[in-house]
Amino acid sequence: MKIGLVSSCVPLIFGGGRNIVDWLHVKLQEHGHQSECIFIPNTDEPETILEQMTAFRLLALDEHFDRVITFRPPAHCVRHARKIVWFIHHFRFFYDLWESAYHDYPKTAPIRAIRAHVMRADTVALAEARVVYTNSQTVSDRLLTFNGIRSTVLYPPILAPERFTAGSYGDEIVCISRMQPHKRQELLVDAMRFVRTGVRLRLCGVGSEDYIRELRTNVETGGLQDKVLVEDRWISEDEKVERLATALATTYVPFDEDSYGYPTIEAAHAKRCTVTVADAGGVLEFVTSGETGLVTAPEPAQLAGAFDRLYRDRALARTLGVAAHERLETLGINWQTTVAKLLV
Repeated sequence: MKIGLVSSCVPLIFGGGRNIVDWLHVKLQEHGHQSECIFIPNTDEPETILEQMTAFRLLALDEHFDRVITFRPPAHCVRHARKIVWFIHHFRFFYDLWESAYHDYPKTAPIRAIRAHVMRADTVALAEARVVYTNSQTVSDRLLTFNGIRSTVLYPPILAPERFTAGSYGDEIVCISRMQPHKRQELLVDAMRFVRTGVRLRLCGVGSEDYIRELRTNVETGGLQDKVLVEDRWISEDEKVERLATALATTYVPFDEDSYGYPTIEAAHAKRCTVTVADAGGVLEFVTSGETGLVTAPEPAQLAGAFDRLYRDRALARTLGVAAHERLETLGINWQTTVAKLLV
């Protein structure tokens, strides 16, 4: 089968939105299909969103592909007789973040008008799809609430889970993620002010320069240099495997995340549990407190308590990590399932 994988991207920025496309491309070829990735650059400026949606709408792909699978918005606007949507999030500032503290744009009359047009266009384009999948129940709920579109959850796997190994349970809580305000690494740094054990925190990833500068300032002003390590650079897959293999656990505390996040299941493949918070969104579809990780209120002192608990009880860290690994199988998070459903 000839399959076109269509998505938007921010040029030279790599992460979950690119990985889900690139990794599926590899797996489709392994299953004997011809596939090609088609990316159109995307920016978040509201004034350009309608133009970006039009760019996807004008693509003529029927004669090239037997099937088209779309991912990051506004790729779902593409027209194709056999369009499959694997929807990973909305333009969130027009949807679930509209009334939140993470909405960055003034709600002027022109912005409100653009929002209304975008929501209508999204609904029309999504309704055209042969099937709509999402990467989490959280995103499925948003689609139903905002667009009246019903969808099926299809959790995305990682490319090479066999690379992750489970070593000894060390002293570090590891967070490997883009460093941005809505990922809330500042909560983790602040939590380290309250720990009472020798637990350490390692933050890994690229992101907003201003936000990383703020994190480093918090580390210094809090006198946390011996407790918190900030690796603000791209972490290779080999380094990721190495850091998780000997971590005590991982932590991931985004605000109302779209999915469980690759950091969560990468940890699970290494038999590491995840410490998260009660408003982390899709992360909670994988992490159940006391079963596959620990969940606290989004408050530094409570996070510190969870970190200390795992430090004092390595047996608990191991038990939760093993259970997280087993949950991967329970949820059917693997490429055989994924490819079969996308090509139904």
